[in-house]
Amino acid sequence: MKKLLITLALLSAVTQLQAETRYVTDQFKVTLRSGESSTHKITRMLPSGYAVELMSTNSQTGYSMVKTKDGTTGFILTRQLMPIPSARDRLVRAEAKLAELQEEPGRLSARLSKLQDEYQALTSEHTKLKQLKETLDDELQAIKRTAANAVRISNERNDLRKQVATLTREAEDLKQENRELNNDSNQRWFLIGGGVVVGGIILGLILPSLRVRKRKSSWGSL
Repeated sequence: MKKLLITLALLSAVTQLQAETRYVTDQFKVTLRSGESSTHKITRMLPSGYAVELMSTNSQTGYSMVKTKDGTTGFILTRQLMPIPSARDRLVRAEAKLAELQEEPGRLSARLSKLQDEYQALTSEHTKLKQLKETLDDELQAIKRTAANAVRISNERNDLRKQVATLTREAEDLKQENRELNNDSNQRWFLIGGGVVVGGIILGLILPSLRVRKRKSSWGSL
């Protein structure tokens, strides 16, 4: 109990540091203990390069309080912590980066080839669309000309219809005038015929009296 109180007192006395990331030194494995001495219980063995969160550091005991990725809190010797990953981990990462960079030209070449193919496809599609646009423009012009001709033909047809209607009315008027002329002619001929008949009757009445007078005058001369 006394040791626990001393440990708590020391923890409250140490300078609190902002949470930083530290890496287990480049050794095979290090111990994570429950307290700040080699007599405290080992809670875990941490492999080289394992990342922990630095909670605080006690320069008097040489231990630092850390938290693992799974949330376990413990103490580890400060000298076994590094601000950067271990050389072995850095080497592995450098080799992976080198391999990635070596593969990059091939990926870039493949991507460039793909982009060139896409460019050719887009160029071909653009040419087709341009030709289609020209064809549609020609068809549109033809439709416009046809529409203009249709309007002109429609106007001409309307004009012809008006002319036909006018000619029809004129023909009807001529027919009516012809009928009226025929009626007038018939009436004149009827009147002429009537006059002839009346004249004949009058002559028929006058001629006998003339003959009688002639005969009387002939006899008087005797």
